[in-house]
Amino acid sequence: MNVLFIVVDDLRPVLGCYGDKLVKSPNIDQLASQSMVFSNAYAQQALCAPSRVSFLTGRRPDTTRLYDFYSYWRVHAGNYSTMPQYFKENGYVTMSVGKVFHPGVSSNYSDDYPYSWSIPPFHPSAEKHENDKTCRGKDGKLHANLVCPVNVTEMPGGTLPDIQSTEEAIHLLNVMKTTRQKFFLAVGYHKPHIPLRYPQEFLKLYPLENITLAPDPWVPKKLPSVAYNPWMDIRQRDDVEALNVSFPYGPLPDDFQRRIRQSYYAAVSYLDVQVGLLLSALDDAGLSNNTIVVFTADHGWSLGEHGEWAKYSNFDVATRVPLMFYVPGMTTSPVSRGARVFPFLDPFSHIGGSVPQGQSKKVVELVSLFPTLAELAGLQVPPACPEMSFGVVLCTEGRSIAHYFNISEGKVEQGKEGCDDTERCFNEEPVALSQYPRPADTPQWNSDKPRLKDIRIMGYSMRAFHYRYTLWVQFDPSNFSADFKNVHAGELYMMDNDPNQDYNIYNNTSHGWFFKKIIDFLKH
Repeated sequence: MNVLFIVVDDLRPVLGCYGDKLVKSPNIDQLASQSMVFSNAYAQQALCAPSRVSFLTGRRPDTTRLYDFYSYWRVHAGNYSTMPQYFKENGYVTMSVGKVFHPGVSSNYSDDYPYSWSIPPFHPSAEKHENDKTCRGKDGKLHANLVCPVNVTEMPGGTLPDIQSTEEAIHLLNVMKTTRQKFFLAVGYHKPHIPLRYPQEFLKLYPLENITLAPDPWVPKKLPSVAYNPWMDIRQRDDVEALNVSFPYGPLPDDFQRRIRQSYYAAVSYLDVQVGLLLSALDDAGLSNNTIVVFTADHGWSLGEHGEWAKYSNFDVATRVPLMFYVPGMTTSPVSRGARVFPFLDPFSHIGGSVPQGQSKKVVELVSLFPTLAELAGLQVPPACPEMSFGVVLCTEGRSIAHYFNISEGKVEQGKEGCDDTERCFNEEPVALSQYPRPADTPQWNSDKPRLKDIRIMGYSMRAFHYRYTLWVQFDPSNFSADFKNVHAGELYMMDNDPNQDYNIYNNTSHGWFFKKIIDFLKH
């Protein structure tokens, strides 16, 4: 099987296939209707570079030793193999288009070429204008705004980065069709990463009167101050700066909150069109019946929940991601030659949703992508890492989740009910671990993105189906050690009656069991 690996920047699961009633995402929903969809998938850190290096190597941020943007794991931690490198070593042509690795130091200024890729990675030329003054304001002048619907023909080069990435990816699919080599093609889309710059016609899909505020737009009363992220990157945009919002807790004016949410949705629909064009080209090339398609994101993004914007936290809104796998003959019956699996759907005219082919509510982590894809492609699954794995070139800290594909969800849930020993079942239930560093106990100008040398506290967050438990502990950046005897703050949310994680019950609950579980998990 070939692999088409689609990774999106800052996309939380605001998609029709995840039950969002407002969004128009017919092409991604169509992919979901042929896929195994995971409704509880989590990134390991809600920041681009650490998350991407983590899932591309199959190792957690504590093992890649990357919590910021400023080190290359092969030099700084260990010479770990990556997922594309493994496919390359197993005879695949591996190709990268757009933002797959985070560009810069964290991928050696080369997107880890030539280790991971057979040919030099492609970056769209329009990418360099991403933060330029290209947004026309009410004054008629150009600004570097957060909310930035544009006329594409007026943009530098008359295009946008994701449009260029789609064109290049389609070109490479057509090359692969003629060479008939097996391939691993990774396509990284920028939107809905800020600035929220997208073709202005997508605003028509989301009249402002239909846009609500977040269900919980306030800062929770019992939220430890260390857990809050003050969304500095948004404050620096011209349109937000003009609002003179107080640091650190805001809040943004309600009407502007609605405009951000409207633009985030519009950017998702613009992304959906790109994905639709790409999948339709997979059909055109006759490759849909022998190509695994994976769709995910590097992390989520807060849209006003808990009074927060952006990522930079351990909440579900920042760590939960869409995750789906289309595996021909496994998630769907084999496709007859020439039949279309992914006809392009226009979000402006398409009506009606599609439900996922299979859905698992099991809690899973992005660190499991590497072993899962290896297993689905029929390659030998890389071994599990030993406790100390800095010298081990090939191993993964995630487990393959391919076995979840074969079981109907009904059987999975019954298996849980049929467990006679409640404590054992609770101990064995899958959990996801995310983490986030902070420079101090209270919000600072660098709380969102502290550099390694400034990290003093690490928030380790364990998400199980029924709860999220977070400990903020003393951290020493000189030797990468966390001191669990020095807990600065804690959070405990019970999902059954607090799905938005607004009511922290850490201080009025005994949590010895949770503490033991997170320590055991970190050891293994």
